[in-house]
Amino acid sequence: MKQPVLQIKDLQKSFGGVHATDNLTLDVTPNEIHAVIGPNGAGKTTMIAQLSGALMPDDGQIVFAGRDITRLPAYRRSHLGLARSFQITSVFLDFSCLENVSLAVLAHQGHAFRFWRAVRGDRTLSDPAMASLERVGLADRADIRAANLAHGEQRQLEIAMALATEPSFLLLDEPMAGMGQSESARMIETLNTLKRDKTMLLVEHDMDAVFALADRISVLVYGQVIATGAPDDIRNNDAVRKAYLGDEAGDA
Repeated sequence: MKQPVLQIKDLQKSFGGVHATDNLTLDVTPNEIHAVIGPNGAGKTTMIAQLSGALMPDDGQIVFAGRDITRLPAYRRSHLGLARSFQITSVFLDFSCLENVSLAVLAHQGHAFRFWRAVRGDRTLSDPAMASLERVGLADRADIRAANLAHGEQRQLEIAMALATEPSFLLLDEPMAGMGQSESARMIETLNTLKRDKTMLLVEHDMDAVFALADRISVLVYGQVIATGAPDDIRNNDAVRKAYLGDEAGDA
């Protein structure tokens, strides 16, 4: 197996008496889509928040590209190549697609106040923004307000905003949430294309998407990984079926 690009070691986070992550340990190898599944309350979003730097763990270690990032703030992790998409769409609805992605470019550059300059007249903003829109299939929607996009397109736009920060690693928190079948199919196609040069940790409840995308799957229950393996191994694992898949594959 390749040397892991992300290593999570004995990660712990508690809220009162609830152990959201309980000695959570897993790794992600380069250019892998590693999916994390589990029922409500399993600790998936808490895990993503700790990896992105939005939430600090109580204990444990996060190593990215050979560097301990456990206590680094979110913006430092972004500059190292980590980017996150959110469970709830976080685009700016009154801005166009191009403006949304340009804002992500500026935030990554550390010059957010320049955003109010005309986007079209600044190639340092518009060129990388358009390149990101093209990668997710939204180049022809560049001038459309985000509020006028379909839900699936808004999720694609959020991926484009993450790509604008030039990441090597994407933390994806339910990118298929709220999508219909055709929208999910487009997102699966997009993520498969991105796999050529991005590594991804994917939290997702859509089991069809998980099994279509994932190279490996980890199953999280009560903050602990109870199994990790190839999709077929997870599908046929009796403990996993009992804890999660056998109850309701799409259970939120």
